[in-house]
Amino acid sequence: MLNHERSIAIFEASKKVIPGGVSSPVRAFKGVGGSPFIVERGEGPYLFDIDGNKYIDYVGSWGPLVLGHADPEVLAKLQEIAARGTSFGCPTELELELCQLICELVPSIEMVRLVNSGTEATMSAIRLARGYTNRPKIIKFDGCYHGHADSLLVKAGSGLATLGVPSSAGVPPEIAQHTLSLPYNNLDVVLECFRAHKGQIAAIIVEPVAGNMGCVPPAEGYLEGLRELCDEQGALLILDEVMTGFRVSLGCAQGLYDIQPDLTTLGKIIGGGLPVGAYGGRRDIMERVSPLGPVYQAGTLSGNPLACGAGLVTLNRLAADPEVFYGRLEELSAKLAEGLVANAQEAGLDVSINRVGSMMTLYFGEHDVIDQETASMGSDAAYAAFFTTMLEHGVYLAPSRYECAFVSIVHSDADIAATLLASKAAFAAVAAL
Repeated sequence: MLNHERSIAIFEASKKVIPGGVSSPVRAFKGVGGSPFIVERGEGPYLFDIDGNKYIDYVGSWGPLVLGHADPEVLAKLQEIAARGTSFGCPTELELELCQLICELVPSIEMVRLVNSGTEATMSAIRLARGYTNRPKIIKFDGCYHGHADSLLVKAGSGLATLGVPSSAGVPPEIAQHTLSLPYNNLDVVLECFRAHKGQIAAIIVEPVAGNMGCVPPAEGYLEGLRELCDEQGALLILDEVMTGFRVSLGCAQGLYDIQPDLTTLGKIIGGGLPVGAYGGRRDIMERVSPLGPVYQAGTLSGNPLACGAGLVTLNRLAADPEVFYGRLEELSAKLAEGLVANAQEAGLDVSINRVGSMMTLYFGEHDVIDQETASMGSDAAYAAFFTTMLEHGVYLAPSRYECAFVSIVHSDADIAATLLASKAAFAAVAAL
């Protein structure tokens, strides 16, 4: 058994001054039981906690660390920038360079505005869509997470054409009623919704690959169908690529699936591990943003030079030789996914893995996972046993069965082999339940 004595003590102290002891809910390990370890440092594909334990990390700060922890080039750039100052509240050349690079790599983005988080990006994109179309309502999809803005913390109503209801305390019903939440991967219900709310829907916002009911790829023709419906109905299509942006390909998910959105939201990788977000798209839409247009959005730390510098280093590394970079990620990720399925079958367990590039989720059960309903069919107990055993063997996976695992470029073949060896014990623990 790993020793977590100091981590437990720090967590108990944290609970006295931080709600739940954490700054983001999933970190509390409520979905898997036990107490979270407290990180001391990261290096490459590894995390080290304050009790001296080492873990192979497949969370990667929830996706941004495609280059791994403490990448030397990123750290050098941060040190160089920090020596000149950490924040100015003024334009910088780094800000321009990052925005130019984003526009170059993502053809649908003609103009882009930097913000500080994915939540800010999606919230701002929705406000812009409403301001551009002069329509009040948006469509989102059950199980897709777009941050914690009021209008996005909404679950489905009682019927396919009914208005959404709040999924969090503190969200007024009069705000939630403008959000229509529908099943993912089902075009028929989207058409029905447009007909029921004709001329009122400003936009569809969707994760092109869902990452918050686990990894759920789009069904064949689904994204294309959403694009067509938006065109027919005069609504905008917003692709939330905060997680998938530059993770699944250099052209993001929209490049992988050949979809042209009107607006895109980004985060995670574009900040190289620092807090960041962005929204961008067609020039005529983005020119509605203040100070050019009437849609207001501002941020004291937006365009922060540290985040811009780390993001530039990261994106330039990805763009230097994308075939080699993403080819290596694909090789490692496929080896991990295939090995996990084989080991589960050897233990007599029914599992499936949904994977798009270097993001993946393991599901327990015989069913295919295509939406929130099927994602919810798995076993909490099975995942908790699997997670806990993997952690005891030095492998850190997401402490929730509704999250993704992320492979980085610095994971080695030896790391994958060690992970698969640990999974034999973990699957045996699940089979013993």
